[in-house]
Amino acid sequence: MSRHVYKAKSILKCVFCIPILLYISYLTPSSVSYLVGWLPMDKCSVTHGEKLRLDKSADATLDLWSRTDVQTCTSWGAPVIWDGMFKPDLYDQWHKRDQSSVALTVFAVGRYLDAYLGVFLNSSEHHFMVDLPVTYYVFTDVPEKVPNIKLPPHRILKVIMVERHSRWQDISMMRMRTISDVIESDIRHHYTHVFCFDVDQVFTGRFGSEALGDSVALLHAYYYRLPKIMFPFDRNPKSSAYMETGDFYYHAAVFGGSWQSVKAMTEACYKGIMEDKENNVEALWHDESHLNKYLWLHKPTKVLSPEYCWDLKIGYRSDIHFPRLLWATKHYDTLRIA
Repeated sequence: MSRHVYKAKSILKCVFCIPILLYISYLTPSSVSYLVGWLPMDKCSVTHGEKLRLDKSADATLDLWSRTDVQTCTSWGAPVIWDGMFKPDLYDQWHKRDQSSVALTVFAVGRYLDAYLGVFLNSSEHHFMVDLPVTYYVFTDVPEKVPNIKLPPHRILKVIMVERHSRWQDISMMRMRTISDVIESDIRHHYTHVFCFDVDQVFTGRFGSEALGDSVALLHAYYYRLPKIMFPFDRNPKSSAYMETGDFYYHAAVFGGSWQSVKAMTEACYKGIMEDKENNVEALWHDESHLNKYLWLHKPTKVLSPEYCWDLKIGYRSDIHFPRLLWATKHYDTLRIA
């Protein structure tokens, strides 16, 4: 599809959405959420016989046409993973044969540890890459409070002490440097892939090897059905995260890839954050803004649908067949204080 045709389709989509958005602005939040689910998504333009931008041969078995209700591939040929598109056993067999291994990073600083870490780790043991070697890298300012969970031989828990910043925004942004540093010092010597998670989440279903790829991004649950004009990109030209537009709006609660790609990703985000600090600027959504800028310039090779990080407060969506990771109840009023 030519760039001009694609642009024309995007414009028509926005025109179609305007009256709907004006109408739902007068409705209740639950009604708005329901009607947003009816906004059209772009569709995969790949036809039978054409190839995607594949990381693994297992991706060649993806059934892009099993989900006609959603977008199953990007304009640059990366798959968007939805329930019903893949064969779990095939993916697990392929990654076992390839000896894939995963480092999971999660930050539990201050009150976040008591509120979320135990549930996060225990639910992960039931659902996250259960047939692959996994090491949890837990970054915290109170190592002695990390729960002692029972792990099988191929699963390891490592606790790393980090500084507690006075503002939650700084904790969020500085994790980029911390992840990059631990990849360089440890992870790259032992693991093929890295996945980075926010701690205030709960695994509820398989989050398996189908999610592995060279560079993996997640569609934000609140924006994947909205027109691009409504994406909360940082549109401040003074910020290094500045974007006028983009492909999707990605959620920084989950991102991953090969250790090489995640190292490059986190290093670039940290560099942007520090440039902003020197210029007395802070990106609109902090590290998430910088992550979106990076993924716009360096397209991910695999995109995860919102099933891989869903908020039940959104309500029913017919396209969300099998939520795999859920937002935990947020307590910002008590947790985001010094």
